[in-house]
Amino acid sequence: MVKVVTDQDFAAETDTGVVLTDFWATWCGPCRMQSPVIEKLDESMDNVKFTKMDVDANPETPKSFGIQAIPTLIVKKDGKVVEQIVGYHTKDQLTDILNKYTA
Repeated sequence: MVKVVTDQDFAAETDTGVVLTDFWATWCGPCRMQSPVIEKLDESMDNVKFTKMDVDANPETPKSFGIQAIPTLIVKKDGKVVEQIVGYHTKDQLTDILNKYTA
C-alpha cells in the first residue's frame, strides 16, 4: 500500500533508502491515471518505498521542490533527490528509472 505523507512527516518518511513520492491532487486527471501505476509498482518492487502527497492539503513540501505541475514524481535516495519526473509515466518507464538507484 502506498503510504500517504504530509508536510509534517515527509522528511522522516523519505530520508532512508530509495523512495518515490507521487505529488498529486484529486482534481488532476493525469494524477488519477498515474496512481494505479504507482500502486502496481508498490506491489512488485520491495526495494523501493512508495509514498504520495496531496499538494492541495500539503503546500509546503511541493513548494520547497519548486513543483508547478502535477503529477510530479520525486525519487530520493538516502534523503537526496536523484530524479524529478513531471507528467504521466508507464510502469516500465518508472521501473527503468528506479532500477538505476536500487542496483
